[in-house]
Amino acid sequence: MTDSFARSETLKFYKAELLEINTDFVSIKIPKMELMTRKAGMFNGAMIASLVDVSSGYAAVSHYEEDCYVVTVELKVNYLRPAMGDALVSKAYVVKGGSKISVIRTEIYTVDENRTSESHVATSLVTMMKIK
Repeated sequence: MTDSFARSETLKFYKAELLEINTDFVSIKIPKMELMTRKAGMFNGAMIASLVDVSSGYAAVSHYEEDCYVVTVELKVNYLRPAMGDALVSKAYVVKGGSKISVIRTEIYTVDENRTSESHVATSLVTMMKIK
């Protein structure tokens, strides 16, 4: 899975960092860039949704023993507060991993540069389907 992460042009573009990977859990960090923010300096909702999708996909893949590919079936994001901070951090947990369908809960936080302050900015529920 780390090879797939390293090959992703989107994740390279976002300067994403894989913080932690375990069975049924993935955490990813993305530093703030101007193209990701609104005029007031907060992260754009589309950036948060994108991180939810990617994190949920990698969490789903971590559930399976073999190398596989998953696609998004459903994605719901609840935005809890303005996403002000230096970076976004996702924490994606497999709630139910099935043979084809997995349900993932992904929490998104903003953090400051030193990771001394963390703010919960979004919560989501995502359904992924294994296709390979």
